[in-house]
Amino acid sequence: MSGHEESQPETRRLTASEIFAAAVENAREEVHRSPRTLAFSGLAGGLTLGLTGLAVACVRAMLGDGPWQNLVSYFIYPVGFIAVIIGRAQLFTENTLYPVVLVLDERRYFSATLRLWAVVFASNIFGAFCFSLLVIKSSALDPRITLELTKLGLLAATGNASHFFWSGIVGGWLIALVAWVVTASHWTIGQLVMVWLLTFVVGVGHFAHCIVTSGEILSAVVAGTLSAGAYFHWLIPATFGNIVGGVVIVSLLNYGQVREA
Repeated sequence: MSGHEESQPETRRLTASEIFAAAVENAREEVHRSPRTLAFSGLAGGLTLGLTGLAVACVRAMLGDGPWQNLVSYFIYPVGFIAVIIGRAQLFTENTLYPVVLVLDERRYFSATLRLWAVVFASNIFGAFCFSLLVIKSSALDPRITLELTKLGLLAATGNASHFFWSGIVGGWLIALVAWVVTASHWTIGQLVMVWLLTFVVGVGHFAHCIVTSGEILSAVVAGTLSAGAYFHWLIPATFGNIVGGVVIVSLLNYGQVREA
């Protein structure tokens, strides 16, 4: 009987300290990975996140424009995030949690964290660019879907730097929070549900995310309906906002609640 009980999976809720410790251990593995493996994983992550905008564009091309059609389209928005996060590909905004809590906890790995950020960010962006080339320059998509995808990119790039930054803070907060609650989840189905719920908010709220939104905006750039300058005008403040949201609202606050002064 005791052997049977010991074989049962852990079902109790983890404490905040246990979640933090699990995040630290995950980060320790990541910072020791080679730049090559990080780059390939980041490329896969950037490509796969393109499925998010593509899914929304497909639904809109089918249903047309309108308030309820737009709402329905965002129910499928999380698909790219689910594939990347559950599939354990590298995502830059998740790394505003994992290596950051390791740095906060041990006061080292600064250079390793910066290296990880640089490699993953660059490979994610390159993956998003490859996605845009695939869907715009090939004949893979129905023209109606291409049109809807580029419209998403144009909408995302509309605004000023202040809006992109603050929108990026919310987007970075939500995705780093995804990483935190996924770490706390025992079951894959629970992870899937939490990823879906939180990333649905990112999509329906039109919050800036430096990688997933890049797939949409770069599609508009490749299609010739938006300039490359407009993309970088969006990317820089959105990225800094994502970093602030993830590092301050998730990593620092959770570090504060589990570590005594």
